[in-house]
Amino acid sequence: MSMLKRRSLSLIIIAFMIASLVWCSCLKPCHARQWNLNIPTWTKNNYHKIAPVEKLSGTTTGNAAVFNVLNYGAKGDGRADDTKAFEAAWAAACKVKASTIIVPSGSVFLVKPISFSGPNCQSDIVVQLDGKIIAPTGSASWGSGLLQWIEFTKLQRITIKGKGVIDGQGSVWWNDSPTYDPTQDLEESKSGKMPGTKPTALRFYGSNGVTVTGITIQNSPQTHLKFDDCTNVQVSSVSVSSPGNSPNTDGIHLQNSRDVTIYGSNLACGDDCVSIQTGCSNVYIHNINCGPGHGISIGGLGKGNTKACVSNVTVRDIKLQNTLTGVRIKTWPGGSGSVQNVMFSNIQVSEVETPIKIDQFYCDKSKCSNQTSAVAVRDIHYINIKGTYTKEPVHLACSDSLPCTGVSLNTIQLKSVQASQHLSGPFCWKAYGQLETATVPPVDCLKSGATVQAKSESC
Repeated sequence: MSMLKRRSLSLIIIAFMIASLVWCSCLKPCHARQWNLNIPTWTKNNYHKIAPVEKLSGTTTGNAAVFNVLNYGAKGDGRADDTKAFEAAWAAACKVKASTIIVPSGSVFLVKPISFSGPNCQSDIVVQLDGKIIAPTGSASWGSGLLQWIEFTKLQRITIKGKGVIDGQGSVWWNDSPTYDPTQDLEESKSGKMPGTKPTALRFYGSNGVTVTGITIQNSPQTHLKFDDCTNVQVSSVSVSSPGNSPNTDGIHLQNSRDVTIYGSNLACGDDCVSIQTGCSNVYIHNINCGPGHGISIGGLGKGNTKACVSNVTVRDIKLQNTLTGVRIKTWPGGSGSVQNVMFSNIQVSEVETPIKIDQFYCDKSKCSNQTSAVAVRDIHYINIKGTYTKEPVHLACSDSLPCTGVSLNTIQLKSVQASQHLSGPFCWKAYGQLETATVPPVDCLKSGATVQAKSESC
């Protein structure tokens, strides 16, 4: 081999050794750089969006941003006003899709009336409620009266979940009369008394894809949980708790909402465990424990000669104990519209005053004027309703001008809580339908067949 070839080969070997040393020296840094590139796609694509969130005390877990109210100034001692901290956490979370707001366990947060408004918020926000939120008990926080304490409005796919508590501390309101004169609210505010307008504890308005699961709502001044103008609602494993003598404290109130499912919950309150109002359709309620309270109610509908429409409601697998009614439909005289396609099935009652009730003469005042128009009630089915009553087993009081039609009773077995006690038997007035099986006691007053109904305003 010539000298030139040997020199060239030596140079090649030296160059290879140098390259190998350089490669080995950067092995760990190279691997580190490669790992750093494996950050989530969402993070890379939204780096400029994340930067200001970090400044606002947000953190990221996986692909979701997390906002703890403690990082926004909340004290969580039950005395300091944490309203602004909740507002700040919401303002930050609102900007990020699929974000989570943390209300941590072990803390009590005093929050004044607050609205989490969402027209410009991202979707799929989760509020992880594991701590306790309490309402203020001083009249100064309520001004001349508010309709709600905590409100979520105009959101897409909002979830409230956890093992936490929303406590309305409503006892300061309950001593007042359940009825009120709105003109007195301002004077009551000035005098230090709580205003006559009692707020709902938790309200959702104008939202789609609402989920509430696991939480407890207790001692609301008025209704505990309300859905107004909402679609695709799911409520599960929720506890509602207030005394049986607390006025107007409905458990769950539905209005102008559709495609609603409520299940696996315990509801104890001073009014209807579930109240279904006008504008509701496709409502499915099952596996609920109710009591104390007024039962599961559709209505009152048609108040003030208004039109009311409720359809496609299923209520099944319900246990009611020590309630005013079991399953009830109540409409005001003078209304219009209809309640139709309703099924009450597998209802267990224990010491309930009136387990089955339709009342087209509902009036919560001492006197109501007679009216010829009414909300039509038709195609109402009662199946497998059993247990004990304390006043009257069945009460079907329908309108003279617009009788109830399509009422069916199947496997009804209701007994007086005390066999020796003389209680009223079934009552029917202008109620038409059929007995699909023998009933206990016999409901002989239900008229067979159908009647020609007066025309009602269609829904």
